[in-house]
Amino acid sequence: MKEEKKRSLSTTQVVAMGFFTAILIGTFILMLPVCSADGEVTGFVDALFTATTSVCVTGLVVVDTFSHWSTIGHVVILILIQCGGLGIITLTTAVMVIIGKKVTLKDRMVLQDAFNLNTLGGLVKFLKKIIKGTFVVEGIGALCYMFVFVPDYGLRGIWISVFTAVSAFCNAGIDLIGSTSLTPYVGNVWLNLVTMLLIIIGGIGFIVWWDVIDVVRRIKNGEIHIRNFFRKLTLHSHIVIVATLGLIIGGAVIIFMMEYTNPETIGNMSFGQKILASFFQSVTTRTAGFFTISQKGLRDTTAFFCLILMFIGGSPVGTAGGIKTTTVALLLIVAYSVARGYETISIFKRRIPEKTIKKALAVVMVSMFILFVMICLVSVTNNGEFMDVAYETTSAIATVGLTRNFTGTLNMAGKLIITFCMYLGRIGPISLVILFNFKNSSKSMLIYSEEDITVG
Repeated sequence: MKEEKKRSLSTTQVVAMGFFTAILIGTFILMLPVCSADGEVTGFVDALFTATTSVCVTGLVVVDTFSHWSTIGHVVILILIQCGGLGIITLTTAVMVIIGKKVTLKDRMVLQDAFNLNTLGGLVKFLKKIIKGTFVVEGIGALCYMFVFVPDYGLRGIWISVFTAVSAFCNAGIDLIGSTSLTPYVGNVWLNLVTMLLIIIGGIGFIVWWDVIDVVRRIKNGEIHIRNFFRKLTLHSHIVIVATLGLIIGGAVIIFMMEYTNPETIGNMSFGQKILASFFQSVTTRTAGFFTISQKGLRDTTAFFCLILMFIGGSPVGTAGGIKTTTVALLLIVAYSVARGYETISIFKRRIPEKTIKKALAVVMVSMFILFVMICLVSVTNNGEFMDVAYETTSAIATVGLTRNFTGTLNMAGKLIITFCMYLGRIGPISLVILFNFKNSSKSMLIYSEEDITVG
């Protein structure tokens, strides 16, 4: 009977339970005295919050990462971040490959669903490329950081560089510098560029990586001309790249204009620093969690705009959270097509399946509903300004990690609610529904008579 139940688990349920298990293991390890700087046992709720923010690559913290945890604690947190960034299924399968265990057809099907791929062919090879690519990018990022952190921190700067590179690539936003994050480096062009590139590369999605690399390889081999670069990309990659660039550039321009004269953020900076800080804010709101300007100091209109950027997040099959760029892009395409009276939904001369449109709509509606409920719960259980509460809750559900100095004021109930929000944001609100749906309903097979209603 148990075996039958186990076989009935969907990929979503396996992933959700995998993350939950990793969080629990991380919690109990972080509670050990050896993981804290003062050698004391860390409370269950604080350890749970830290394990969740690490595995769910969020970045919100209730205890200072630098001062509260020991070196061993930092290593544990880094491992949890790496596990969360790559995904539990990815790492589990990778371990199976390393130890020489055969990857069964069922394992391949789970991988296929986890990466949202259309074929079972070359899945293990694809997985190996993801693992290799991740460590290469993180390694290069760590070396780049050393040019800044080693002169500032000496040999300890090597460890800070490695930790920051992994955290940035995984879009975690946790650092060992202090409570001010990267604000001391707001004018450091090199560090800002390295961090933004790591965030973007991690958040753009693994599928886009290899699609772009494959097209570049074909151009290099003379198979296609460079002017056909975008045309040879898959529709997914095309939409992700266009949406990502649009959100980053558009977000930076709006933040720059809104905060230009604000002395609490970029008002007192030079023109060049204002541009750099605006771009960094635009990038980091897409689920990274690092910051170079005060989030509390943002004007309410800017903070609300950042809420929208956080809610959108990064791209599918990557390290970022949010409802994803492709989801928002698809709904905008649908709205445009309906307004123009088109019978089918298409973009870049390719038609979008109806089931994908339904899924996008469901993701947005369920996410908005859950976000509203969670904001209400945090508001009721904790004292704070509405914008601070909304910013914190959105940041948790979108696994961003930015806060308006509100995380440290959370009471026990608030910590547990935000912990649940971070977990929910990592597995996805739709996944929570599927997680508890063990039975296949026969109602989905019924086809009823059609009747129209008036909308709009």
